[in-house]
Amino acid sequence: MNDNQNTQKRFRIEPLPTGMDKNSAVAMIATWFGSGRLRPASGTIGTLAAIPAGYIIQATMGVYAMALAAVLITIVGAMAADRFSKASGNKDDSSIVIDEVAGLWIAAIPASTTPELWVVAFLLFRIFDIYKPWPASFFDKRGKGGWDIMLDDVIAGIFAMMGTASAALALMMQQ
Repeated sequence: MNDNQNTQKRFRIEPLPTGMDKNSAVAMIATWFGSGRLRPASGTIGTLAAIPAGYIIQATMGVYAMALAAVLITIVGAMAADRFSKASGNKDDSSIVIDEVAGLWIAAIPASTTPELWVVAFLLFRIFDIYKPWPASFFDKRGKGGWDIMLDDVIAGIFAMMGTASAALALMMQQ
């Protein structure tokens, strides 16, 4: 296998489920504007893709707007994830990354507009999302639709938010 073939196997764009258009609201939301279709590491890519919008929300409207946005994206995301997973036939299709968006936005609530704290939120969220401590693991294993897809990442985001808040407090104490 030559290098070009090897690269094509590693880096690719996952197709949408049959009958789903890339411009449909469900596909756009569930895959966070297509970022979840990129391979490999769709969860990490989706989490990174969540940063710009989250940072803009924090910078322009503040912490309460960020919390509200996280709640709203969780609700809308549960509906989109449910429809996308049913269309794909997978309980938790790896192209669905709206759950990563919600989780990161929750984790970043205490980050405000401090770039270092956004890095902390990102890293902690990815760790908790990958290792899924209980009760996140409960929802991940149960996998009964859009709410379970969302809730394991929401819980990972809450754990990461506690760590981000601790880092924010430590940063404030240093100043």
